[in-house]
Amino acid sequence: IYESGPWKNIKSDPLNKLLGCGNAGGFRSLGSIKEKKVKLMVLTSSLGDINWPDSMDTERGIFTYYGDNKTPGKALHNTPRSGNFFLKDIFQKLHCGERENIPPVFIFTKAAPKLSQKFCGLVVPGVLGVTESEDLIAVWRSIQGQRFQNYRALFTVLDVPVISRSWIDDIISGNPVTRNAPHAWIAWLKKGIYKPLCAPSVTLVRSKAEQLPSSKKDKELLQILVNFFKRHPDKEYAFEACAVQIAKLIDQNIVDWKITRQSRDGGRDAVGRYRIGNDTGVPIHVDFSLEAKCWSQGGCGVKETSRLISRLRHRQFGIFVTTSYVDKSAYKEIIEDKHPVLIISGLDICKAFLSVGISTFEKLEEWLESNFRSKK
Repeated sequence: IYESGPWKNIKSDPLNKLLGCGNAGGFRSLGSIKEKKVKLMVLTSSLGDINWPDSMDTERGIFTYYGDNKTPGKALHNTPRSGNFFLKDIFQKLHCGERENIPPVFIFTKAAPKLSQKFCGLVVPGVLGVTESEDLIAVWRSIQGQRFQNYRALFTVLDVPVISRSWIDDIISGNPVTRNAPHAWIAWLKKGIYKPLCAPSVTLVRSKAEQLPSSKKDKELLQILVNFFKRHPDKEYAFEACAVQIAKLIDQNIVDWKITRQSRDGGRDAVGRYRIGNDTGVPIHVDFSLEAKCWSQGGCGVKETSRLISRLRHRQFGIFVTTSYVDKSAYKEIIEDKHPVLIISGLDICKAFLSVGISTFEKLEEWLESNFRSKK
């Protein structure tokens, strides 16, 4: 697919020719969604919508996908391409034990050059260990004061490295359950067995570019955060409570915490407990210490990270939160010496905000004012 020549319009979209589906939109079906006669579904994503941040977790084999009710004015299921109706239908069938009535679903993301698509996997609804009250959620968003709902769906990317042309032809002909079907898909269809495609990361030491946002809007969001605490009467000390809240946005298992004194804090800005387990048994709590750096320029070095590392006691872990980044030498020391320290950098903070709908300057300022405004 090329940007010029005969490939420059929507009719040149490769997915229609490859799978027989539609050639536009996030939901592209072969067959009628409304009549529940879908033979296959293609979900496409740019992975670049900051308000609806679709994401691929390659380490766990999980794809998070948002529905197609992305602007106010319509009911949750009344969308032009009926994408949310499709999500509701397949997750309902999943939880009613009707997996045989769920069509194959393929994930594609945009790639260069223009109109090119990258195949990201064969997916099935649901994730092992995630309950039916969590795998498909109607989330609230607001645009210019108008509130509306959209779906956030969790899919498992199956361990299927190659999709054969023979199986695609079987699907198009209306008979997906053949000897050409992938074993992992058949195992899920027949027995509900999830075999995710897990790919552990090999890049352990993140570079500066990998720790900081690249988009102009994300950079501005981060600067608003920094400026808020620069102007705060308590200065960067007030950011410590914010750093804990950011860590909680990333992982809700942080259940208890307190800010240490400004002086003689022992190298820790906050201490708390992390819960392992759920309500079905007796959970285990692990202590952690947190260090927060509200910086707008420069990276955090060995001096800053060692301050936290040296204060960690046996069976404790650390959380290092910075609006900037951790430089290579400090990051490398943490990884090579296997220090139990989680690093949350500027890019991680932006992603945490987006995960809860804090995607505009106004929403971020409102969140900061309501949670961290000075009481003096």
